[in-house]
Amino acid sequence: MYQTSKLIKILITAICFFAFFLFGFTDNLKGPTLPAILAELNLSYGAGGNIFFGEYLGFLIATLIAGLIADKFGLKSVLILAGICLALGVSGYSSFENTILLGVCLFIIGLGFGAFELGPNAIIVEVYKENKGLFLNLMAVMHGLGSALAPYFASRLFELNISWRVIYRWDLALILIFLVCAAFLRFPQTTEKTQINFRQIPQIAFKKSLPLFYIAIASYVAAEIGIASWLVTYLQKIDSASSASSNQALTLFFAALMIGRLIGGFIVQRLGYIRSILFSAMGSLFCLGIGIFTTQTIFLPLTGLFFSIIFPTITAAVSDDFHENINTILGTLFTFAGVGSLIGPWLIGWVSTAFGLEIGFGLNILFTAILALSTFLLLQRHKTKNLT
Repeated sequence: MYQTSKLIKILITAICFFAFFLFGFTDNLKGPTLPAILAELNLSYGAGGNIFFGEYLGFLIATLIAGLIADKFGLKSVLILAGICLALGVSGYSSFENTILLGVCLFIIGLGFGAFELGPNAIIVEVYKENKGLFLNLMAVMHGLGSALAPYFASRLFELNISWRVIYRWDLALILIFLVCAAFLRFPQTTEKTQINFRQIPQIAFKKSLPLFYIAIASYVAAEIGIASWLVTYLQKIDSASSASSNQALTLFFAALMIGRLIGGFIVQRLGYIRSILFSAMGSLFCLGIGIFTTQTIFLPLTGLFFSIIFPTITAAVSDDFHENINTILGTLFTFAGVGSLIGPWLIGWVSTAFGLEIGFGLNILFTAILALSTFLLLQRHKTKNLT
């Protein structure tokens, strides 16, 4: 457990929240800039999906190794490395024209995102033992705020005829601010050290109901990233929306995420983790179905309201159910989140190329249905556990 003064606790919380803001802002510049990238480089939907594949492959690999780096060098080193990866990746992505190099740069950015996913979440779980569900959701609000501002920021600069490359270069200022803040902040050391036999990791990380949690988070992330990556393109190509209105829809999606997390953090504490996730999954299915199968596309960004609490609440539920080897378990959980982020936008891109963008984007319904089913099975297991 972390031994911290009140001031240090506030500063640590602030840097974690800023990390998630930067995570959301940087990650979600790609959606509004995608049409411009495809047009400038004359790429297909599948090629766009391949570029995204690089980012989420990096995310997946980082979630696998970030825990090991944290155990050996501390969580501060994870955050510093994350910032360096973002700085290098964004610099290259905004400069290169070759699709392979763009994919490599997004891979480096993905390494930074994977480190951000593990580091701040692990810190908050340790610092706020009793109300971690609330603070994880509040931290996720900052991800939503950054995600909502990204398409708005991009849209305003596009109106000034500024290139998508320059838009990305503005992000470097935020990254440098984060690096300076993280470098000067002293993180307290954990007083508990657990030696893990790596041969035992499969037994530790896949016991009891954990596989259902992994399926839930992978399917959720596939849907969230799938929508974030392809919503602007979907609205422009299928709904004939303008660049401004389609980017406004993406802004609304992330604003709904942010508002939902701000309010939902308090609701989750009362309703319970698993019930909250199942309710949110069913609401998301409803919004996606209406938005895709009718002309009421406004329901697509409103999906964010129901998506909002799912990721942080799954994290809280896992850390509440499993107390031993929690860093190993959380690392595995975020690795499956990386699998979802890898599969979602990539699969949508290739299915869209083969069968049309409507069918490709409709995969988000399938992802969300898998989330709902796995959460329902988790709820049944929890009910059985409480009866025994």
